Amino acid sequence: MYSPPPPVPQRRLARQARQRFVEGTCAGLAALDKTVLEFLSSLMAQTGTTRQMQTRRDAWMLYQQHHGAWVDRTARAWRDALAPHSSSSGTGLVTNAAGNQFELLSDDVVENRIVASRMALTVNEQVSLQFDTVRQRTQSLEGQDMDANDILRPETICLRLVEQWVAAGMPRTDLLTVIDPLQRELANLLQKQYQAVNVFYVEQGVTPQAEQKSRVKRASDVMPPLAGSMRTGSESGAGGLASQALAQSRDALAASRYPPGYPGRPGGAPPFAPPYPPRRPGPGYPQQGMPTGYATGMTPLARARQRANGVMGQLRRLLTQPATGFDMVNAPPASAALAHALSAQRIQADTYYSGVGTMVEDYSPAAVVQLAGAVRERSTELKKKASTAGEKAIIEVVALMFQSILAEDRIPPAVRVWFARLQVPVLRVALAEPEFFSNLNHPARQLIDRMGACVMGFNASSINGSALENEIRRVVQVIEQYPETGRRVFQLVYDEFEKFLSKFLTEKQSTSRLVSVAQQVEQRETLAIQYTIELRTMLRDMPVRDEIRDFLFKTWAEVLALSAVRDGAQHEDTLAYKRSASDLVWAASAKPNRTDRAQVIQNLPALLQRLRQGLALLGINDAAQDAQVKQLTDTLADAFLSKTASIPQSHIDAMAKRLANLEDFMSDATLGEMPLNTDNIEMMLGIDASSIHVVADNGAPVDEAMVTWAQELQPGTWYTLDHNGASAQVQYVWQSQRKQLHLFAAVDGSSYLIQLRRLAAYMQAGLLVAQDEEGLTVRATREALAKLDANPERLLGD
Repeated sequence: MYSPPPPVPQRRLARQARQRFVEGTCAGLAALDKTVLEFLSSLMAQTGTTRQMQTRRDAWMLYQQHHGAWVDRTARAWRDALAPHSSSSGTGLVTNAAGNQFELLSDDVVENRIVASRMALTVNEQVSLQFDTVRQRTQSLEGQDMDANDILRPETICLRLVEQWVAAGMPRTDLLTVIDPLQRELANLLQKQYQAVNVFYVEQGVTPQAEQKSRVKRASDVMPPLAGSMRTGSESGAGGLASQALAQSRDALAASRYPPGYPGRPGGAPPFAPPYPPRRPGPGYPQQGMPTGYATGMTPLARARQRANGVMGQLRRLLTQPATGFDMVNAPPASAALAHALSAQRIQADTYYSGVGTMVEDYSPAAVVQLAGAVRERSTELKKKASTAGEKAIIEVVALMFQSILAEDRIPPAVRVWFARLQVPVLRVALAEPEFFSNLNHPARQLIDRMGACVMGFNASSINGSALENEIRRVVQVIEQYPETGRRVFQLVYDEFEKFLSKFLTEKQSTSRLVSVAQQVEQRETLAIQYTIELRTMLRDMPVRDEIRDFLFKTWAEVLALSAVRDGAQHEDTLAYKRSASDLVWAASAKPNRTDRAQVIQNLPALLQRLRQGLALLGINDAAQDAQVKQLTDTLADAFLSKTASIPQSHIDAMAKRLANLEDFMSDATLGEMPLNTDNIEMMLGIDASSIHVVADNGAPVDEAMVTWAQELQPGTWYTLDHNGASAQVQYVWQSQRKQLHLFAAVDGSSYLIQLRRLAAYMQAGLLVAQDEEGLTVRATREALAKLDANPERLLGD
């Protein structure tokens, strides 16, 4: 049916509101400019490496030169967005001049969108309530939904601001440095402007009917909440309490993110808080752009965990409010009707899901939608069986969490249809174990997070019918079959899933061979380092020539290590190489008597032959080998005629004995940098290693906290790797025994073997970014809380 447009005065009123909003935000640009300038000045005053200090000074000087242009351009861009049907370069495709072809946008435009989106996420945390009210009132005036590029939207404000930063001549990396204080100040500015627009609307009598119905059920709105006995009965009900609890939780969450003692923020909290680590921060990350004491020693993973703990605290406060009365310590047994319904669904699980996804093996997106509807209906039925407010609240929270999981399009449909069947088992755990709502390491959460993280890089065609999809199916069916689904069962299948992953991720023949060789490379380099240490110790007080020392430390230690890895430490050849080391030391010492000189002459051919065999083992042949041997023979000739003190035979005998059983004396100390290259891998594999990218340590400075983080990576997790300017989607599949070598497999079949400190450097520089750093259940919890914040009545409603 035709719907006539709203009267002109109403549309004019909406335009006036936008104009007031834009002029207010433009007036606040001076405060944004001041915040950025003060932050860059404070960074310059901090100590750091020479590179960090120079980078900070360059950013400060560049901002001094261009900040005026940025402020002017941003104000003009915001005002230009007031024009009807204004477009933004933020769209994914644009038409060419002919208007009938589409062209992909440049990387700069995409990068601008990414930065703006992250900024908008933080801004929305603070302004969402005020903006929603403005949006509802504006839509009631215009009779249509707000356009995606409407200047009233925080996303549009952020995108125009980011675009003009780059257009003003400043690098995007500098914006990432100041983004945290900038987005906090922007959030304060927008909140004031949304409040001003709402006041303007109220003065003009704009109050939509839908807003009138919801007003009495929300504890916070444009106007300050009523206090004490002034509160109406509707406001003191379940919806009002839920909204109050959520509002208080948001404040507590914001406070919990930051350590105390920071200036420039009410309550001592710092004026910034990145929602996600920068995609491509500048050198020195995480220190760059963050005051001393906050980011130093804290990895993005640690910050993600800190934010996750805040979300869990918010959830606990919601569930323990008086309206729900849920006991987070001793959960009461489920009411009889609800317990019977849960038991019936366990026994007849296949029947409950018949006709959708998991039974007919329809793994299409449409099947997921159908299944999500069935899960929602099942939750509604269970909620009607609940007899207490606490049970209703738990059912609703778990239902919303799984609604979020089923909507995660990065998870292939084949896996989402099996995740859906975990809703009832997880609900049973949540009702019986309140720890599920407070412990991020609860096995039920860990299992869902691990399975989700391992499948996010696969498409539907590559995972359907795979061993991974079959294992997830088996895990779900095992959980469904247990009469009492609790921590013990989830822990059991979680451990089994981890064991499965350790085999599944390296079962491909090419990957298995590479893992085997990489493990040998680490073992060889470990032994080489330890042999070198032991040789240095043994020769510390011996009068041995520098040429012999260098040969033993740099070359012969490698021979001993490679022979030990290939044949074993006590193999005949390895023992012969060990004896050659002591023989060489003795032969290179002074020989004052005729008998010793005669023995050297007699043993020299055999010694030189073993030395040549050892060099050949390392791939040193022909002219390179001759040069090494000549240097040694020249040294032996000089020693033959030397009149210096000789090495006592007892010392030589002790060295030979220790070398023969050297492994018994070697410690498993922390290793330093290990040489690694593609040639070694190719030689040991015996195949073309062109698809194997070896990323060896290069001495790049890296924070030790990042090294620790790199050692904690979980196999199976997907990352975006930026290597030599090319971006690849990779899965972390293996780490060596001593965690010095790490293997990533890309979807195109190529592999990346990365040494530990280089891996940490990549993570520190934002060249290796987790695709799901937050975790599936934490994100689902946050989205569930957001839905309850917008509609608190559903928490306890049927």
